[in-house]
Amino acid sequence: MESDEMIPIETKYEGEDIDLEDELDEVAELPPPKKAKTKSKSKTSNKDNKRRRTSHVWSFFELLPTKDEEKPTCKCKKCGKEYIAAGAYGTGNLKRHLGVCPRKDTRDVGQLILGQNVTSVSSPKFDPAKFRELLCAAITMHELPFQFVEYVGIRAIFSYLYVDVPNISRNTAKNDLVKMYKREKERMKSVLTSAPGRVCLTSDFWTSIATDGYMCVTAHFIDANWVLQKRVLNFCHMPPTHNGVSLFEKVYKLLSMWGIENKIFCVTLDNASSNDVSIDMLRTQLINKKALVCNGEFFHLRCCAHILNLVVQDGLKEIDIVVQKIRESIKYVRGSQERKKSFYESVKQMDLDGKKGLRQDVPTRWNSTFLMLQSALYYRRAFQHLELTDYNFKHFPTVDEWKKAKKIKKFLAVFYDATLVFFGTKYPTANLYFPQVFIVYFTLKKESDIEDEYMRKMANQMLMKFEKYWIEFSVVLAIAVVLDPRYKLPFID
Repeated sequence: MESDEMIPIETKYEGEDIDLEDELDEVAELPPPKKAKTKSKSKTSNKDNKRRRTSHVWSFFELLPTKDEEKPTCKCKKCGKEYIAAGAYGTGNLKRHLGVCPRKDTRDVGQLILGQNVTSVSSPKFDPAKFRELLCAAITMHELPFQFVEYVGIRAIFSYLYVDVPNISRNTAKNDLVKMYKREKERMKSVLTSAPGRVCLTSDFWTSIATDGYMCVTAHFIDANWVLQKRVLNFCHMPPTHNGVSLFEKVYKLLSMWGIENKIFCVTLDNASSNDVSIDMLRTQLINKKALVCNGEFFHLRCCAHILNLVVQDGLKEIDIVVQKIRESIKYVRGSQERKKSFYESVKQMDLDGKKGLRQDVPTRWNSTFLMLQSALYYRRAFQHLELTDYNFKHFPTVDEWKKAKKIKKFLAVFYDATLVFFGTKYPTANLYFPQVFIVYFTLKKESDIEDEYMRKMANQMLMKFEKYWIEFSVVLAIAVVLDPRYKLPFID
């Protein structure tokens, strides 16, 4: 009985070597010849399924279940496109797909450099286009000038790595960077429009030393893989006037440009009056387009970190004398190298850790004031030693003032911990709002009833500001707490 099983024949080729993998890649472009279904073919197909696949492309594809007589197929893990995966066809078609897969790379510019890992399937040959792309990514990531590509030393390094490396000018680097920006912008548009849920926005406005206004808008959303994403959509110059109407026009134009005006859930802003006007106009505009959930009831959220800053700033007005003395003491120590040397000699004498360092605060940021008090209290004995050895040191706090500073530091630690939670960007914070606000409110109520008149006066001042903004709780944030299995509904009640 004749067998249909194929017998391998050893063939010798003379002359130039032939790359069988390339030959198989070319064959993969043609439709396979139709043959009668035989038992031997079924055995070969099963053998292909069981054979270990060593190519790097299998990191990006997964095999699909097939019946006995069907050819094995695979699916791209990113876009879902299917290909034949039989061993006789090679992996050339899979490699070509990786080069054009629309969802292969969702990294930003920084990750483009950091993500060059060993699973890359790119050719080992020098690719001028890839070289220019990585060069532009490095300029963006490290904020380098365009003239960087013309530095003699940099060009010498490139020539050492590859003799025929193409040297580009700063104008070429600028044009490449503009092309990269447009390409990344289109990719980001695709990611935003394909997001299964809605998009939340945060926006802030600030003025530079040169009195130029700038506005930043950031999008927060959950992607198809249930991963929290954060992307800066716009950081632009904001010409005067900075009123509510101009802010509304700027933000709405931005939403239309990105194509997400119908996907917005909420916008988080600080408590400036111009923001209230702009958010009311934006809400009205989106309600007319029927683009908001619950008719815009949850559209506006006030920045919790900003409210907390306002609350603490009111309390710090009452402790200005204590804070001022500690601030001047640190300024004195850091005023010259000789004073620093004398202070660190005192640190050694008191057997303290000199690596912690003294922190000087920024008066407009209360959390820096807390860190300043924390470092000053640690080096309190060093300051006492410096007072005895340096007769020019006139700003040393008294014993009672150090006791007040210790109480203030312990009191502000609650607010500092809450601020750190609110500042989180790589994890959801909506479910953490109520627990942190509850701790702050409980601390204020407790301190407002103590016998210490000094701390009671400060707590009462802060409690008034707290109740101004948070006497009415946010329903949408309460829902987030209910969905958290650690708290559930009893915590809200």
